Parts: sequence; structure tokens; C-alpha cells
Amino acid sequence: MIHERVIDLTLTLDSKVAKFKREISKSIPPDGWNASMLHIYSHTGTHMDCPYHFGVSDITIDRISPERFMADGILVRMDDVKPGMHIEKNLLDGYKPVDLKDKAILFHTGWSKYYHDPEMYRNRLPKISRELANYLVECNVSIIGVEPPSVSDVNNIDELAGVHRILLEGNVIIVEGLANLEGLTGSPFRFIALPLKIAGGDGAPVRAIAIEQVNS
Repeated sequence: MIHERVIDLTLTLDSKVAKFKREISKSIPPDGWNASMLHIYSHTGTHMDCPYHFGVSDITIDRISPERFMADGILVRMDDVKPGMHIEKNLLDGYKPVDLKDKAILFHTGWSKYYHDPEMYRNRLPKISRELANYLVECNVSIIGVEPPSVSDVNNIDELAGVHRILLEGNVIIVEGLANLEGLTGSPFRFIALPLKIAGGDGAPVRAIAIEQVNS
């Protein structure tokens, strides 16, 4: 018998996270309800990029069809991850291009463990190579998901813009800042990442999940 198992792949936004702040707006008492004012950078935590982010086109986050936010997933596990390394095309040698078409490819690097260590998390992240980015486009991948806050080197604007533009021009949805990928068991799964619908948005936080089909 097969049942569904939901795995939350989303980072928690808290006071330790740069560019996120929560202020109390209302409370019980005296107001009768709890409410907060949120100040958040559009690419904080688990988030999605859109073509407008790197000037690829005028397509903003609110103009992407919701059907693009979900796809059958493939988890690529990386056991020997080094700071600053490039993630190369040979990691996908076990898959035929037809196997990758319309899929969500998630790269498990374990990098989310550095979420509260900005030096490692942001400045020494493993990154997608240009060759791999081009190959993902050639294979008509639907979504790419990574644990670091970016698919490429945030301190190298040429590489950063180059890799993002390859993917975004190739109609690949980019989800960054994933977590809990170790929770996936290897069973078939559906990946879903739903962004806030922000008018004119260059990107937005998402709640990302995987729904596994598990034999019981």
C-alpha cells in the first residue's frame, strides 16, 4: 500500500537571520489579537528567483503560472562537498536527458547546516558550474533547487549573473536556501515551492515541500 509523506524543505526565518526582522504590532492583551510587522529581503531564507531578478526579461514573480511551482523530483546526493567547489555536470551522468525533462532537480549538499554561519553559508558555498547550468537547460529541466542561498558565487558578479542568466533564460525555475533534504528517503516525490505573489517582485520567499510516495 502506498501513502504520502510530506517533508518540509523550508528554512525557518528567525532573529538570527540577516535581512529579516519581526516586530510586534498587536498583542493579547491589550489589543485582543497577535500580529507582527515583517521586514524581509526578497531573497532571504528559502526563496525563488524569477527572470526579472537578473534582467533576463520583464517576467516578475507574480507573472509566473502556479503550475510551474511543482514538478516530479530527482534528488542528487553529494557526499564529498568542499567549500567553494563547483557542482559539475558529471553528477548527472547516471541520468539520460529524457529522465531530467520537466523534473525538479534538487542538489543535497548538506549546506543548510551553515544557515546561521554567514561566512560559510554565503561566502564559501558550493556552486553550480556554467557547464551544468547549460546542461540543465538543454535537458529542459523545470526546477533546480539548492541548499546554499544562491546557485552561484555571490562575491563574483560575473559568475553570479552568468549562471543565473543561463538558467533563467532557459526557463528553469530557481529555488535557493532549501533545507532538510536528508529527510528524503529515495522514494518517488513531488516537489512544490509556492512563492508570495508580490506585484513586480524580483523573487520571493517560498514554503517548499516534498511529497513522497512511500510503500507501507
